[in-house]
Amino acid sequence: MDTSAQTKPVSSVKERPNEVGIKERIAYAMSDFGCNTIFQIVGTYFMVFCTDTMGVRAAAVAGLFAITAIIDSVDGLVWGQFIDRTRTRWGKSRPYWLWFSIPFAIFCVMCFTDLPGLSETGKVIWVYVAYIGAKVLYSGINIPVTSILPSLTSNPQERVTLSTIRQFFGNSGSAIFLPLTLPAVAFLGGLFGDSNGKSTSSALGWFIWAIILAVITAACLLIAFAGTRERVVTKDSLRSIPMRESVKALKGNYPWLIIIFINFIYWGGFSVRSGSLPYYFKYVLHNEALGSLTLAATFITLASTALVPLISGKIGKRNCMMLGMVGTAVSQLILFVADKMNGNVAVILIGIVLYYISYGLTGALIAVMLSDAVDFGEWKNGIRAEGFVTSFSSFSAKLGMGIGGMLMAMVLASGHYISAANYAGQQPSTALTAISFSFIWIPFIGYAASAVALMFNNIDKLEPQMIADLDKKHAAEMASVKN
Repeated sequence: MDTSAQTKPVSSVKERPNEVGIKERIAYAMSDFGCNTIFQIVGTYFMVFCTDTMGVRAAAVAGLFAITAIIDSVDGLVWGQFIDRTRTRWGKSRPYWLWFSIPFAIFCVMCFTDLPGLSETGKVIWVYVAYIGAKVLYSGINIPVTSILPSLTSNPQERVTLSTIRQFFGNSGSAIFLPLTLPAVAFLGGLFGDSNGKSTSSALGWFIWAIILAVITAACLLIAFAGTRERVVTKDSLRSIPMRESVKALKGNYPWLIIIFINFIYWGGFSVRSGSLPYYFKYVLHNEALGSLTLAATFITLASTALVPLISGKIGKRNCMMLGMVGTAVSQLILFVADKMNGNVAVILIGIVLYYISYGLTGALIAVMLSDAVDFGEWKNGIRAEGFVTSFSSFSAKLGMGIGGMLMAMVLASGHYISAANYAGQQPSTALTAISFSFIWIPFIGYAASAVALMFNNIDKLEPQMIADLDKKHAAEMASVKN
């Protein structure tokens, strides 16, 4: 993929201040805002749409999640190789926002499209094509969000700032659109004359809402493409890196191994929690309004995310991230207490507030830890493969979310969950137990295991020497290129 020469490199670190301007920071953040605008809706409501609007059986959706988990085990790595082999005048990572933003948006709309007249088999085929397409293309636009970070700056603190702003905007996308989704679906369905009226199961309401979010998503990704610059240019960034060399960046790279495991188990738990939340508040608590309120509380995450640079500067990146993971695990225990108190609203809100505060301390630092793993791979093995190293982030996260979604669907099916199309006002007790287990305990296991794994990452102690050595290496490489 060699369309033209790479941007002219800066000859030395001293000549490069390594500061990214505010406009570029915002442009970079728009990448995550765009991704979360619609993909969080897919992650939270896709299964609900399939079972309660389209009438697809939960077991069929479980099969979809299983197939997607298999596809996710390879597609992220393929995208990573594409990135490492890409050479354009725009860089290695940026072009993917230009090329795939609109196709991604289209497939996300398909995820919430109920074509009239389709048989049950036809509906299953449709949701399989739509969901798999959306997930594959999500890797194509989301892996560059992470892989570009080490190329935007080599300044460790600047990376934390960039990742924090990106996470702030990403969480804003969730905070704005998740709580609006059910009311918007009902409103749009009624406004445009859906036969179900003002219902959260309105097929027309879901379709129109998905189109609105898709337009926003595509626009944000194109802004990110236009407003960023890959400025950390090394010998490896000026060439196409073959797979056999990319693999060398992982040899002995234990910071990478730890963060990849965390990505898998943490986002797997997150996926189950997000997917089971609508079921929990609708069928266990019989309070969908409270469910929408808890989603609106995502705004709390913005405050804790904004504090990440300050907190990580005081106690280190690892300890800041650890604080967040322990907090999310404890929040699940609080929700268990609330569940035993027959859904005590005050206790639920305490658990939700703690969850969003803690989540804000974690999400922003995962990408930074991956950038550190890119540096560690180059420092230890001499190979800088941003695309390949960071692609495992998408691979592990999507594999975790796919397996999490499959596990949730299997748990609901084993509990004999009754879809909305056949719902007569009462779920069996086994279904209610399955929903509660999915919402409380599966996420708790993921969050607690992540905290334990993070204890073994000491990258903060190695970073000063690692960055100093890499700065000298990059300066020498660029001097040789210039000569």
